[in-house]
Amino acid sequence: MFKTNEYFDGKVKSVALDSAEGTATIGVMAAGEYEFGTSTVEVMTVVSGKLSVKLPDENEWKVYKKFETFVVEKGVKFKVKATEDTPYLCLYK
Repeated sequence: MFKTNEYFDGKVKSVALDSAEGTATIGVMAAGEYEFGTSTVEVMTVVSGKLSVKLPDENEWKVYKKFETFVVEKGVKFKVKATEDTPYLCLYK
């Protein structure tokens, strides 16, 4: 069955499921800035809008737009900025 997740006082919410490609979440981030940690490799795709992302080994923020994907390695922290409510898909590897 589905599992719901809520982070940052409800500003980030997702529904987890087991897909053909492995565990996945589909969620929404409210406008704001967040820092996440990973326990697996995460493959994140912006569904609509855009996210600014600062990966651990990067000095600059990079913008990812609708249907663009970025990969975050296992065991790191990364930062995300959303200027509007932004849906995303995350596959866990």
